[in-house]
Amino acid sequence: MPKYVIEREIPGAGNLTNQELQAISQKSCGVLNQLGPEIQWVQSYVTDNKIYCVYIAPNEEMVKEHANKGGFPANSVSEVKRIIDPTTAE
Repeated sequence: MPKYVIEREIPGAGNLTNQELQAISQKSCGVLNQLGPEIQWVQSYVTDNKIYCVYIAPNEEMVKEHANKGGFPANSVSEVKRIIDPTTAE
């Protein structure tokens, strides 16, 4: 199943409270439950003004549908083609 990195432009994202992040996460999980088991949220990284999310989904359209139904921006959706890490250098 393809993996995607989603860039979400959210001004002030780094200043969101734990309660705000919890509410966003709950909304996202609710939409994921509606869409079914084919789409999975793996992890997200919060920076000053963006949130980068990693999802597993059958296609980009389903990732965008999740964003639309959840009211989340999806400014960029990129399919991961390969994964490298320090062991790649060995």
